[in-house]
Amino acid sequence: MQKIEVSLENVRDEIKKFYDYKQWHFLTLNGLALADEKMEVQWIFSKYEAMDEIVIYYAVIDYNEIIPSVVDMIPSAIISQRELVDMFGVQVEGSEKGLYLDEDSQMSPLKGCSI
Repeated sequence: MQKIEVSLENVRDEIKKFYDYKQWHFLTLNGLALADEKMEVQWIFSKYEAMDEIVIYYAVIDYNEIIPSVVDMIPSAIISQRELVDMFGVQVEGSEKGLYLDEDSQMSPLKGCSI
């Protein structure tokens, strides 16, 4: 597994340079609550035909920062982006809330559940 730190400002450029849909499968966009009102956002890829080759791009952010969308490069990312919005209460460009949670559900249930 390779883990590469990026900033929100350059994550799209870094993924664009890296991502070849014929070689890499986009697994998910993941969130991990950290201490001190921080969150780690992870863009996770696995290589086709390579059992254990995983690449994770990640950024440590504050909850009030806006996460750039990668949907123009990876259309299936819309589901993961909307899940982050619902589960962590963050903003992701072009991603609405309400995919998983009903109006009467606890909002942002994973925000602040730090490791």
